[in-house]
Amino acid sequence: MNSTKEQKLLKKRAHLIFHRLQELYPEAHCELDYSNPLELLVATILSAQCTDVRVNKVTPALFQRCPSVTDYASITQEELEQLIHSTGFFRSKATAIRRTAEALIKEHGGHVPQSQHKLSALPGVGRKTANVVLSNAFDIHEGIAVDTHVKRLSQRLDLTKQQYPEKIEQDLMKLFDTPDWGKLSHYLVWHGRRCCFARKPNCADCLLHDICPSAYSSNFSKVASGGAPKPLALV
Repeated sequence: MNSTKEQKLLKKRAHLIFHRLQELYPEAHCELDYSNPLELLVATILSAQCTDVRVNKVTPALFQRCPSVTDYASITQEELEQLIHSTGFFRSKATAIRRTAEALIKEHGGHVPQSQHKLSALPGVGRKTANVVLSNAFDIHEGIAVDTHVKRLSQRLDLTKQQYPEKIEQDLMKLFDTPDWGKLSHYLVWHGRRCCFARKPNCADCLLHDICPSAYSSNFSKVASGGAPKPLALV
């Protein structure tokens, strides 16, 4: 099969995956609690190597203490570390948040910028964080947020063979329509948290098992009695 035909078949399967997940998770959204772009930016920085549930337990007190970018720039390192301690890596996160606040004031008039380039240039802000903020706070889609769930499902669904987030992102951007990039990330995250688990994916109840090349793989623990035949990789 030539590469052009393979790409067309892959894109067709990608669209089928998207629409099935859309039907399953019509309410899918960012599960970090926030009320403005600054809060989302801070919450996303805190979410590194931490669950959204844990971050959401920390941010109410944090947002009350620091309602503005000036508050983040002026709060002491020690107080900020104490407020975010339970999210892990609290020293580096506190430093990143304070430095980001200073950069927002100095370079962006205290506002969260609305471009991938400007967001990614902020201290402690990478492409994933920038994509999350742009998509959810501004409905701007310049890329796809690739977290651990998006990476895992993209690889299992054979949408990419890459290992690094930025290369995975580039592969996904070729397969899905730009307006759908933000939704795609939410759908994959929700499915990863609710069905396609890291250690024991629930293939038996997965609505994608018939088009997933990894379904019932010997690399996973069998979740259905007797297993099931391996599905076709392309449709």
